[in-house]
Amino acid sequence: MARATLLLPARNRFPAAALPVQVAAALGRAGHSSGAAGELAQLRRHFTATPGDWSAAALTREVDAGDAAGGFWLRADPANIVPDMQGARLMASAETLRLEPEDVAALLPALQPLFAGFGFQLDAPAPSRWYLRLPEDTPLPAFSDPEAVLGDDLFSHLPEGEHGRRWRALLTEAQVVLHQHPWNEQRVAEGKRAVNSLWFWGSGGLPESVRTPHAQVRSRDALLQGLAKAAGIRLGGEQAVDALVDLRQLRSLEQLTGEAITPLLDAMRRGELAELTLDFEDGACFRLTRAQRWHFWKKPRTTLADE
Repeated sequence: MARATLLLPARNRFPAAALPVQVAAALGRAGHSSGAAGELAQLRRHFTATPGDWSAAALTREVDAGDAAGGFWLRADPANIVPDMQGARLMASAETLRLEPEDVAALLPALQPLFAGFGFQLDAPAPSRWYLRLPEDTPLPAFSDPEAVLGDDLFSHLPEGEHGRRWRALLTEAQVVLHQHPWNEQRVAEGKRAVNSLWFWGSGGLPESVRTPHAQVRSRDALLQGLAKAAGIRLGGEQAVDALVDLRQLRSLEQLTGEAITPLLDAMRRGELAELTLDFEDGACFRLTRAQRWHFWKKPRTTLADE
């Protein structure tokens, strides 16, 4: 019998409203656990890689271009930074900039010579995902993931130490090139954010192996697709197997309860689904099974945030 796991955003991303009766009762009877918060921690609950620290750049590169094997990769994603009284903040990542192939065609050639001078190859097989291919022996500092930087003070997340100095200098030079590029004037005139910086992150090569208990992943996220591909499991298709379903883009409580959870509870009631797991990015996990319907003495959970 099939199982389903829903990957969900943090509970505070939804309105603090009362849950529908059926969902409130089911969550009140469900098994509840707490894990580490954050996007990476959430994915690690479902995928195990060898070596343990996987490279987001290599995994998404394999999805975008199919040539990640044998390479050492670093994401160099377009970004928008805004100066403020304390310094500067990263206000838009590549995903929220909604770049088109025309943006890549205009901006990428201006940046490629900068990196080629260091022996680094810059390309962009997807408009929102830009990559540097590096020599495997390139010494690298620790880089922060965009989710940790977005909206925060940029300078507190810049790479540190001797190895970080080169990348801070490269970032500054890239910002100069982008700031002077006429394409950004056109973007701003059209009401779009300027692409005035890059953000380096996700370094490394493909993992030797990836394991997961799931048989299928349903997601449009490139990193999740890359993990599924590395694990050798199916992407998309009918949800008739143990499936991991990515709903992290949801912000509507009505959609979550009415369009996602309730139909799965109905399938469980009909005996078509053995187990449903709700995994929230804040670390909260709910495990629902058909047998829990007999736990009638447990109180309904009135909101998602109830503890």
